[in-house]
Amino acid sequence: MKKYSAPLTAALAAALGLGTALPAAALPGTEPPPSTVRTAAAPAALRLMPLGDSITWGVGSPSGNGYRGFLWNRLSAEGHALDFVGSGRNGTMSDRDNEGHSGWRIDQITGIADSVLARYRPNVVTLEIGTNDLNGNYQVPTAPDRLRALIDRITRDAPDATVLVGTVIVSTSGTEEAHRPAFNAKLPEIVQAAQAAGKHVRLVDMSALTGADLADSLHPNDNGYRKMADAFNAGVQAADAAGWIKPPVSASRG
Repeated sequence: MKKYSAPLTAALAAALGLGTALPAAALPGTEPPPSTVRTAAAPAALRLMPLGDSITWGVGSPSGNGYRGFLWNRLSAEGHALDFVGSGRNGTMSDRDNEGHSGWRIDQITGIADSVLARYRPNVVTLEIGTNDLNGNYQVPTAPDRLRALIDRITRDAPDATVLVGTVIVSTSGTEEAHRPAFNAKLPEIVQAAQAAGKHVRLVDMSALTGADLADSLHPNDNGYRKMADAFNAGVQAADAAGWIKPPVSASRG
């Protein structure tokens, strides 16, 4: 597993919040009061939008399911009523809906956010984006600002949604790897600011993936996708336990 410096470890722990493997607590005031924490209630119903680039679509996975198939199985086994949503369909799983777009950057996802969020109104968004900005050397210094703007757009368009923000996964691309550590180091600050504003945004640490978990220079194999599913699932469970996940609202999809 990737080793972080002590300050970054603390920042990651704060942004990740309850139920993570890191020991530090979330920032004061960013978690709901104890009275809202779920105890014996049934697992929340999920209308979940997998949002991002080709990693969300499932490139590198023989089935095309990517992390979505493993995540579906875990959430279903834990008792959640499930509906994955999005304008695309890929893979062999029973619910193939997702909003993954191969080759897309952060700004391109932002460009469709208003329409797809209004159409589907997810109550959980799993967001994995930034690989193509970094690998394409596209305005890298401002990539964290674009991600911040995307998160703001999601939480504005779907204010009842919990947004789980995955760190950019390891690659064997020299271009991406030159930028990835600095980009990921900015994410705790972005997530903490969103939490401080009362938004249900959590950081999901993908550092469990290694080079052995890649199908090519950028995309996970199924072992890597399984690790991603475990990380997103932990984020869902912690958010549910904190009372963040609300029943899905009416959507305009057709």
